[in-house]
Amino acid sequence: MQTVVMTALLSTAPHSILAETEGFVPLFNGKDLTGWKGLLAKPNDNPIKRAELTPEALKTAQAEANDNMRAHWKVEDGVLVFDGKGRSICTAKDYKDFEMLIDWKILPAGDSGIYLRGSPQVQIWDSTKHPEGSGGIFNNKKNPSKPIVCADNPIGEWNTFKIKMIGDKVTVHLNGKLVVDNVTLENYWDREKPIFPSGQIEIQNHGNTLYFRNISIKEIVQSK
Repeated sequence: MQTVVMTALLSTAPHSILAETEGFVPLFNGKDLTGWKGLLAKPNDNPIKRAELTPEALKTAQAEANDNMRAHWKVEDGVLVFDGKGRSICTAKDYKDFEMLIDWKILPAGDSGIYLRGSPQVQIWDSTKHPEGSGGIFNNKKNPSKPIVCADNPIGEWNTFKIKMIGDKVTVHLNGKLVVDNVTLENYWDREKPIFPSGQIEIQNHGNTLYFRNISIKEIVQSK
């Protein structure tokens, strides 16, 4: 009974309390862009192309990408804000298996997503234009791509993702509701191969103003 009560309390707890209770650590400090980097310009905006760069070329390309990030992503009152221009933002660190919490808010016709291991994507968009709602694995072809239910809050209000990735399987809760249940994330960049074993997490943009806050992560180490 005590376990059931605790689970119920956590499911309705404020984001910060949930993160602290479950052992998450911040990915975004609410003050600046520490721990983040810019997405490289095309054609090096995908893991396969990045891996082909020489160390010198990668360093040069990353410096340009970081300048682009600083020009278009900023922190306002603890919120990570994208101005609708420029490119996506990425974690400076690569991740294997993890759970992630992130709050997001969009404007009308907003379109975004969360890339996992550098690959698209847990979808974010305007549910008045896309009634299936956010949270689906949009770029899947063989495996499910749409969310189980539409759990989006009205446009202009905050939403919370809880994303879990183990191996190639992804589970997504949106605003406390299960929208993706242990679905295989396909390798968008090379569909003949499985998803990469590790990679950066990216916040994607499609040329519109975006807002994010309370971004935290818990890495999961699988026992052998």
